[in-house]
Amino acid sequence: MEAEWTQEAVQRITTENTSLKQRVRQLTTDNRTLDERLKAARSNLRFQDRRVADLEAQIADPSAGAQQ
Repeated sequence: MEAEWTQEAVQRITTENTSLKQRVRQLTTDNRTLDERLKAARSNLRFQDRRVADLEAQIADPSAGAQQ
C-alpha cells in the first residue's frame, strides 16, 4: 500500500479508519441504551394498559372492585 500511496495519504486513511471505528463503537453503545429505554417504555406501557383495564372493569362492575 505504501508503494502506491504517499505517507500522508496512508496516515490520513489510518486516522479516518480509527475515527470511524470509534464512531461505530459509540453508535453501538447509543443503540444499546436506546434499546434498553424502549424495552422499559414498552414494559411500562403494558403495566399502564393492565391498570386501565382493571379500572375499566371496576367501573363496569363496581361490586368486583369492592371485593378486591
